[in-house]
Amino acid sequence: MEMKKRINLELRNRAPEKVTELVLDNCRSSNGEIEGLNDSFKELEFLSMANVELTSLAKLPTLSKLRKLELSDNIISGGLEVLAERCPNLTYLNLSGNKIKDLGTVEALQNLKNLKSLDLFNCEITNLEDYRDSIFELLQQITYLDGFDQEDNEAPDSEDDDDEEGDEGDDDEDEDEAGPPGEYEEEDDEDDGGSDLGEGEEEEEVGLSYLMKEEIQ
Repeated sequence: MEMKKRINLELRNRAPEKVTELVLDNCRSSNGEIEGLNDSFKELEFLSMANVELTSLAKLPTLSKLRKLELSDNIISGGLEVLAERCPNLTYLNLSGNKIKDLGTVEALQNLKNLKSLDLFNCEITNLEDYRDSIFELLQQITYLDGFDQEDNEAPDSEDDDDEEGDEGDDDEDEDEAGPPGEYEEEDDEDDGGSDLGEGEEEEEVGLSYLMKEEIQ
């Protein structure tokens, strides 16, 4: 499916300015260029164009709120300076599986001041000696490269807002879970009190049965 048609399909009768997430994976770009996207997608925060045969980002519109950009498995080899100009607030960029070969190409990302996570997995540049050290030195704003920080600690799942909100939700759930036990404990105490009486009665019953048996014998 062509990219323009896919965008219209993904809009689902919504106005472009109402869309915050757009997934265009596996559609077909015309001549390796982005098409159908324009500045009216001003609220877009997440854009995925994986495996769409992109060779150029020249026609990427200004998306000032975009935070996550997925461009894996394309044929991009350069022109990354466009990203800082048009998506200045990017925090996550996935360029894995592209044709990026040297540090000079990646240097254009220095102007993405908010960039925290960069993926270059399966790009030729990863074959360079001291690849990781060189990238971290070149792009001092990033925390994670190919999913790991400089100390080889894996990036948490909460790198994006959605996951952070999910984590907060988990915390709420934890609090909810933590809350009831206290209530249950109180109930348990009451139950314990009740059960003490029950045990007392049982003891009396046992005592009577024992006496009766003694008398019978």
